[in-house]
Amino acid sequence: MNGSQPHRLLLDQAQDKVALLDEGGVYTYVNGAVKRILGFDPDELVGTNVFEHVHSDDREDVRRTFRGAVRSDEFTEVTAEYRHRTRDGSWVWLESRMSNLTDDALDGFVVSSRDITDRVEAERERAEVASHLREIAAVSSDVLWMFDADWSELLFVNPSYEEIYGTSVAELRGDPDAFLDAIHPDDVPAVREAMERLSEGTPVDIEHRVNPDEDYNRWVWIQGEPITVDGEVVRITGFSRDVTDRRRRERQLVVMDNLLRHNLRNDLNLILGTVETIESAVPDATEHTAVIRRVGEQLLATAEKEREVIELITDHRDGEPIALDEVIEESVERVGERFPAASIEVGSLDPVVTDGRTELRSAVTELLENAVRHADDDAPTVTVELRRTADGGEIVVRDDHAPIPTVEANVLTGDHDMTDVYHSSGLGFWLVYWSVELSGGSVAVESSDERGNEITIRLPAGGK
Repeated sequence: MNGSQPHRLLLDQAQDKVALLDEGGVYTYVNGAVKRILGFDPDELVGTNVFEHVHSDDREDVRRTFRGAVRSDEFTEVTAEYRHRTRDGSWVWLESRMSNLTDDALDGFVVSSRDITDRVEAERERAEVASHLREIAAVSSDVLWMFDADWSELLFVNPSYEEIYGTSVAELRGDPDAFLDAIHPDDVPAVREAMERLSEGTPVDIEHRVNPDEDYNRWVWIQGEPITVDGEVVRITGFSRDVTDRRRRERQLVVMDNLLRHNLRNDLNLILGTVETIESAVPDATEHTAVIRRVGEQLLATAEKEREVIELITDHRDGEPIALDEVIEESVERVGERFPAASIEVGSLDPVVTDGRTELRSAVTELLENAVRHADDDAPTVTVELRRTADGGEIVVRDDHAPIPTVEANVLTGDHDMTDVYHSSGLGFWLVYWSVELSGGSVAVESSDERGNEITIRLPAGGK
């Protein structure tokens, strides 16, 4: 390459690899950037053919592009992307630009190349991710969807939309508001409000009825998320899940709960009333009627717990901030009033707030009552404390009674198989387990003949 030494120094400082190739593709000059990009010293490449260093899968395309440019009778600029071998034998993606413009001052054709390896790999990763997402979307039973920020353009929806909503994807693409026609008219106002919140940047969680062809008897659960860039909503994405079966089971539970609880209460009240009549008429029968009275009252208490359980598992309200120290204080006071002979000792109460279900109050009361009821003496002692942890808090209830039966402990920890036959003392431990689980927590039980029982409820901190 002709030219002054200062020009060579300037080229060596360039970030791009700058080379001169003769008409056959032989390097006649390479600047210093080749060391940083490819690991070669410039002199190692000068005199070699560039195509010998190009990946075999890319070689013919690059050679064809180069030859087409240099043999063109008109001014031509071309760009090629390909893999160039490095000094250590690995490969770097280059984007090279050249033209067929040359003159007597140059020993060939100028080719400027930049390293685009990061970009190519990122594009490949994005393509792979997009391919996997398309595969998942194609087989997903959920409706996956994406709209622009003002709901004027449908960006993506998978085939499950047609089966659940009962309208075509083609119709939705032509009119992005068409999905509103598939929603029960009574639910449309709530859906529109949810759409506005999403456009404003607020996530939503909503259930509503869809599919006019099925008389809107399908229920869907929607979770939507706004996608923001620099604080501005640019897209809205989410999923719709068919929860019709769950809704049907919940309605059946409520109906059975109302029927059984109503009938059970009436029949038990009749039995207990008859017991009082017998006791008044036959004084010597008190010893025998006491058994009937005790069992009847236990069944009434079980019916009330059953009502709490049904409400717990059919109510889909979000958790609310609950001060666990206040829950413990309320539960201790309540149990103390019911069992005045019992001693309930309160240890440390670190202030901890969790986002949980209100039934946590009943759960703590249940654990304290259970410890008192199953004590071996008439004046049992139970201790309770609240400890702050790195992730939230722990409520610990201790007693020195006989170990809790394994089947009962497995209910508390969630290790009981619900398909197994369950012989228990009642629904109380199920209420504890479900209350804690729906509040994002867990229960651990430690029991031994020497130390008694220690039940620990772990709950996450609120605001997460």
